[in-house]
Amino acid sequence: MASRLPPAALKSGDTLRSAYVPARVDLSVIVPTFNERGNVERLIAALDVALAGVAWQVIFVDDDSPDGTAAAVKAIAVHDSRVQCLRRVGRRGLAGAVIEGAMASAAPFIAVIDGDMQHDEALLPAMFNALRDDLADLVIGSRFLQADGLDRGLSAVRKAGSRGAAWLGRKALRAQVSDPVSGFFMIRRDLVETVAPRLSTDGFKVLFDIIASQTTPPRILEMSYAFREREAGTSKLDSRVVVDYAGLVLSKLTRDVLSVRALLFALVGATGILVHMSVLSLLMTAGHSDFSRAQILAALVAMTSNYFINNALTYRDRRRKGWRLATGYVQFCIVCSVGLAANYAVAGLVEQWVPGWILAGAVGAAVGAVWNYVISTLTVW
Repeated sequence: MASRLPPAALKSGDTLRSAYVPARVDLSVIVPTFNERGNVERLIAALDVALAGVAWQVIFVDDDSPDGTAAAVKAIAVHDSRVQCLRRVGRRGLAGAVIEGAMASAAPFIAVIDGDMQHDEALLPAMFNALRDDLADLVIGSRFLQADGLDRGLSAVRKAGSRGAAWLGRKALRAQVSDPVSGFFMIRRDLVETVAPRLSTDGFKVLFDIIASQTTPPRILEMSYAFREREAGTSKLDSRVVVDYAGLVLSKLTRDVLSVRALLFALVGATGILVHMSVLSLLMTAGHSDFSRAQILAALVAMTSNYFINNALTYRDRRRKGWRLATGYVQFCIVCSVGLAANYAVAGLVEQWVPGWILAGAVGAAVGAVWNYVISTLTVW
């Protein structure tokens, strides 16, 4: 049975079929948002039209947007029980938002669509019918099945990046799909729940992660659509997305032996060693013949570099700002003092065994870097 809200529950002027409350929900539409207040009402209206006849709900998973996105969703949810808001505080990231939204749903099918109106919601009924009729386990809205799929909505640089990411994804996956990094798809909820513990909450490419994490390749159907211009707000994509995706691909290639964050640790560690060796080389070639003193100074510079890069990249979702950035740096230096001591001791021993400062400096830096990453994970962030 379905029920109807009393007319008094609706605001005057409401045009949505928002009084209709289905007895069960067959489809949950997950919308991860950050600063999308201007798109909330129009997206709900578009879903209302596209999904006529389907028992649906929409779950906005908002990362505590400062523009009041969550408040805008809740204002509509007061009068429309199909609309829900999950406001996340202290957590951020599209992948994590999608996972939490899916876990909050009891519907058999989950759709994921961006809140910026660039995906074509008119494709949702066909996607739903394919899943309901058991023609597929996963339906992907693909930007690459038609020649003009990416003609609008992306700059030339982002178009090239999207094509490159899709190519890399196809190479890494066992499943052959044209758009494995699409942000627009519909899937059986149980497939998400099965792999949820293995999914990365960082980054934007949750579809690739879901496909790569399945023990049995799902039946995949792709449907073509044309990417649209953003109607409001600004893009949340930046250079971190490239690093996250590269780390995710490598993680899946190692069958999750190495996590995305662990791989970022390795990247930062590599830059720290380069910084350390550059400073050490500069000091040694500039006439600072005291290797021990030069090693300590180089280690301190590398430690500082590692802290700020980790804060901006590896721990972006927990990034320290303002006063906490300064206190975190002090804490980082304190807890890594043992690593610095190990760096100094190991480098000294190596220099005694193998003459020459290059190998000794590199080994000492590597030992100190491993310690610093372990400690920073446990305490600083």
